[in-house]
Amino acid sequence: MAKEFWINLPVKDLNKSKEFFTKLGFSFHPRHENSDEAAGLLIGDKNVIVMLFPESTFKKFTRNEITDTKQATEVLLSIDAESREEVDEMVRKAVKAGGTVFSEPGGQGWMYGAGFADLDGHRWNVLYMDMSQMPKE
Repeated sequence: MAKEFWINLPVKDLNKSKEFFTKLGFSFHPRHENSDEAAGLLIGDKNVIVMLFPESTFKKFTRNEITDTKQATEVLLSIDAESREEVDEMVRKAVKAGGTVFSEPGGQGWMYGAGFADLDGHRWNVLYMDMSQMPKE
């Protein structure tokens, strides 16, 4: 059985991407802390790793072209928040760090969320779900 799970994303400038995600409050796996070829962005308590690779390195791995994120979405990365305020704060931080909002904060009842694109156009969805308010089926 797998011990770790990595999501791999191409980035135009690894240092700028590391700076962007640091400003959002994320940390990086120490395995790649001095690398110019990769950075392991840690997500959540389970420490899912989003690997950030320069586009040239990513192309070597995939042997395929990279999606133009201005024209298409290759993946929607969703992360949870502990409150509506945390959703709002994450979006504010993303914009301040140079990202863009593609879905303004909002929601109904038990679910509240927003979406932002990072410096490379990868789309991130931040959601707060109040499970005590979730409709019963």
